[in-house]
Amino acid sequence: MPLSLTPTPTLTTEEAIAHVAQGMTSCTLPKAEWTHEAHWAAALWLLRHAPDQATPAAMGRAIRAYNESVGGQNTDTSGYHETITIASIRAAGDCLARGGDAPLPQVLAGLMHSHLGGPEWLLAYWRRETLFSVEARRVWVAPDLADLPF
Repeated sequence: MPLSLTPTPTLTTEEAIAHVAQGMTSCTLPKAEWTHEAHWAAALWLLRHAPDQATPAAMGRAIRAYNESVGGQNTDTSGYHETITIASIRAAGDCLARGGDAPLPQVLAGLMHSHLGGPEWLLAYWRRETLFSVEARRVWVAPDLADLPF
């Protein structure tokens, strides 16, 4: 059987998506549940249901707190990453806008079946050394390969 390159969404209900977003922001989500898909689910839910918590500054505070709550550290080499967060918020916002009033599980499934579903989607826009630089982790660094389409 060939290996599927398209991730299969696992967060398929509004309740599951809310659980991830609320668990991340309240620092109660188990670390094992904080997957690539969960990052997107949280962003989509917050953008739709709590936009004041989906600003780059608010997301930065929430992600830093969550990382520390599960034993992580926010350093120059691990934890919170400003450029990835801002790019991801923009991408999630674009997916929501294109999805209109579609249920979040449908928007999330579409996102996960797009190029955003792959964990290296940002490397279409940034060189690896730029994206994973200390500067990009600390502050927004514009793409150096291609402009973001959103």
